Amino acid sequence: MSMPPVPPITDRQTWQQQLDELRLREKAHTREGDAIAAARRRLPMVEVDPATRLIGADGPVPLLDVFEGRTQLFASYHMWHTGRPAADQCEGCTFFTGQVLELSYLHSRDVTFAVFCQGPFEESSRYRDFMGWRAPWYSVPAESLDALVAGRAFGMKACYLRRGDRVFETYWTTGRGVEAMAPSYGLLDMTVHGRQEAWEDSPEGWPQPFRTDGDQFRLDGRPTSQWSRLAAGRDDDLGRH
Repeated sequence: MSMPPVPPITDRQTWQQQLDELRLREKAHTREGDAIAAARRRLPMVEVDPATRLIGADGPVPLLDVFEGRTQLFASYHMWHTGRPAADQCEGCTFFTGQVLELSYLHSRDVTFAVFCQGPFEESSRYRDFMGWRAPWYSVPAESLDALVAGRAFGMKACYLRRGDRVFETYWTTGRGVEAMAPSYGLLDMTVHGRQEAWEDSPEGWPQPFRTDGDQFRLDGRPTSQWSRLAAGRDDDLGRH
């Protein structure tokens, strides 16, 4: 099997000069990101009914209680395919949800992180347990879709602010806007082969085996991160009858 092409080889001084030129662009990109975040903080907000019902481990709970006493909430809206096995669940949501591991830094800034799942709680929470996720998990019942999803789609991320007993939505995003949840992508972007996805602007011959139709998040027919759970002996039965 032939080896993929590699970048040209040069001496360290020449390499560093070109890296320094790229660093100027990287710093400009960072500053523009800061400016966008500043504009995001100045957006208006829309009120949401604080009594909007979700289903948690102890049964129905109002949106207000999901804040866990904090003033801000980051909600990750997780897609779900009701009645289908773990292997068929959303590979993209599995990829993003699984990378949110340490919540204490969010908590220290008065932010609660929670997953709002599209599927029924009993079934979807079994998936959460199979994956070993520890973030708060809720199911969004049909009667709450208008208040929370409001014509958008699961897979989005939304931010909320609590002011006393009132709740406001301050921001939401979807598509590539959710990549902030995936440090794996940030790490891959710094490697020479990048994400290895077909859309990337890479030199001719660079390895790009992954499509962007969900294939990039799957391995041998399952969401990639499920394999390590199966190897550890975890049960992926979602309790369907």
